[in-house]
Amino acid sequence: MSIRALIVDDEAPARDELAYLLQAHRDVDAIQAATADEALDHIALGHVNLVFQDIQMPGEDGFHVLAEAQQVEHAPLFVFVTAFDTHAIRAFEENATDYLLKPVSPDRLAKSLERVRRLLAEPPRADEPQLNSAIERLLSSVGQAGARPLCRLAVEQGGRIALIPTASVVLIEADEKHVMAVTDTGRLTCHGLSTLSKACDRLAGLPFFQANRSQLINLERISEFAPWFGGKYCVVMADEGRTEVTVSRNRARAFKERLGI
Repeated sequence: MSIRALIVDDEAPARDELAYLLQAHRDVDAIQAATADEALDHIALGHVNLVFQDIQMPGEDGFHVLAEAQQVEHAPLFVFVTAFDTHAIRAFEENATDYLLKPVSPDRLAKSLERVRRLLAEPPRADEPQLNSAIERLLSSVGQAGARPLCRLAVEQGGRIALIPTASVVLIEADEKHVMAVTDTGRLTCHGLSTLSKACDRLAGLPFFQANRSQLINLERISEFAPWFGGKYCVVMADEGRTEVTVSRNRARAFKERLGI
């Protein structure tokens, strides 16, 4: 069965980012909506069977869209996509299928779509218990299920594998071949972390933030930052070289929220 997805978010860069990730899945066709009313129009017309829904939006929020969509004869499945984990239990209690934290990693999105495909092929029985599986999906959203955040990071150093405290890592960045940890003493190749999305998963719960597609910064090692052009932020890290990192436009709001500003 093909997946006709609707991406609902008031921020165009966030919609475009998710649409880009969905292009890797050939059975998914995605359209976009910027408001709750626009989303409900698509849902009422039966255009979609899956909704990727932001929660915090101007006017009516994502829970309003979910509640209204339940009144439609063939209601679509809902996957919430948000920068916060505080609404997760409510989301599952109100029959959401999944809950993804921004920035969405390709691996986590693929797992969510696997569940969507199963549900579209064989919807759950009305008496099937949902709460335990909902909590499991929440744990998966904030980190790999069963995996604890790394307090030390494995890196290649002097021909051996060394374990360094994550607090000493200024930032982590990925190129085409490696994931590198930038520390006060230099750049070290990470061992066992082949992609930035895997680094995000394993460092969940620690003060790291994905600033852009290729860099993950330690929020506790920021020296200063300032608004930049195009809605971006320029961040100066507190290492010897005062490394500059650009927070992309679609990550700017989540960046300020993580800093409490």
